[in-house]
Formats: sequence, C-alpha cells, structure tokens
Amino acid sequence: MSKLQGKVALVTGSGRGIGRAIALKLASEGARVVVNDLDDAPGDAVAAEIKAAGGEAIAINGSVSEPGFADRFVGAAVEQFGGLDIIVNNAGYTWDSTIQKMTDEQFQAMLDVHLVAPFRILRAAAEPIRIFAKKEAEAGREVFRKVVNISSIAGLYGNAGQASYSSAKASLVGLTRTLCKEWGRYKVNVNCVAFGLINTRLTQPIEAQQKTIDVAGRDIKVGVQPQMLDAMARMIPLGRGGTPEEAADAVYLFCSPESNYISGQVVVCGGGLII
Repeated sequence: MSKLQGKVALVTGSGRGIGRAIALKLASEGARVVVNDLDDAPGDAVAAEIKAAGGEAIAINGSVSEPGFADRFVGAAVEQFGGLDIIVNNAGYTWDSTIQKMTDEQFQAMLDVHLVAPFRILRAAAEPIRIFAKKEAEAGREVFRKVVNISSIAGLYGNAGQASYSSAKASLVGLTRTLCKEWGRYKVNVNCVAFGLINTRLTQPIEAQQKTIDVAGRDIKVGVQPQMLDAMARMIPLGRGGTPEEAADAVYLFCSPESNYISGQVVVCGGGLII
C-alpha cells in the first residue's frame, strides 16, 4: 500500500519545477493533491498529469499573496477531498538587488510570497485541523499531519544581493519552529527544508539575453551567471546542483510516516553544501 494513501496534500507553486516534482511525488505515494500555480495553464497541466497517472488532483490557481487565496485553497481541499493532511508551502521566486538599490516594493514582495502567504495558509488551516484532530482524539486514534515549509540556504546563511529573500526565508524557519510548538497537541509535524542549488528555470545559466518571468505584471529577471554556477558547483561535495526530483524527495521525507516523531527541524537539501 502506498504510504500516503488517502491523505490530502496541498502544494503551492506546483505548476513547475520543484513544486511540480513535489506534487507528482506525493501523488505517486497515494496522496490526493491540491495543485497551485500563479498561472492557470501549468497548474491545470500538473493536475491533469496526476489524474492521467491514476491519481486524484484539482488545481486552485492564482497568487498565494492575494487576499482570500488561503481560505480558497484550504477550503477546496476540505470540500473536494474531505480532508487536510499535508501542507507544503513552496511557492516563491527571487527579486534581487543589493540593499542600497532595493526598493520597498521588492522587499515587501519577497516577504509577501515567502512568509506572509505561508502564514495565511497555515492560519486558514488551523480550524479544520483542530476539528479533525479533536474527532480523532475522541475516537482514540493518533493521526499525524504534516507541514513542510520551503526555505533556502540563503535564509540560513545569507546571500549577497538577497536581503529581502534571505530575510523572508529566515523568518520562515521561526514560523516553522513556533508552529511546531503550537500544533504538537494536534499531532502535526512542522518541519522545514532549506534548498541549496537546485536546477530550475530560476537558476538557469544567464546567456547573452537574460530571461525574465512575469509575476503579477512584473518582469522579473531569472538565472545565475555561469561563472557563479560553476563556483557553487565546486563548493558542493556531491559535485553538482540537485534536480527538482531530488528536492521533492527531501520534502517527501517529512511527509512520510517515518517522520511522525520529528518536528521543528530544518534539513538542508544541498548536496552537502555547508557555507
């Protein structure tokens, strides 16, 4: 039997890259997945991919930073699938500048997507989780639920040009450890995975023409200078950046029954990179 059979999982930012790999991994282990992407097409495509493979999924697309999104996202899981077992706060992007050039808009945007949005989603999930946990306790059943917040080595050690991103990702660790203490009584394991260099469209080598992505009408530059990527790869003991699938495997560890007595922890998925 698949280890997540019957579980209901919510994964933000799961239309592409790491989020897509997480959604597919959880679905492959039997979870019913609520997919999300900023844009409809990739979110719908991942939900369709899961269903084509014999799983169950729906897509609740839109910006995680929008007011009201959290209630819509959590509500869909409860209404459509009748449960709420796994929450993976993965959605995000980078918008970099050195601090003297960073605008208030840039700084706030990073806080909104990487910290405020997870906070709102977890707050929206609190009452359904409390109700489920109370019924299970009254029935003498011990059922564990999982929260996995996605941080970064930038949040643990800082990174030049990423004051906003690093601040938000560091704060997410604080949120993780606080919620671990608040939700332990509900049998919720709350952990954090901090990624190192994972090969996605956000970390692709910058070529002659730097690529951009559209985020709420903003053109955000993506990619890393090739020489910097080479330098980072040389610092990684395993000798290369990780794949989205390897990143998803790290998240899955905290979603599996084997993590039922692990909470409030941060695991670095970075090929051994220690800065």
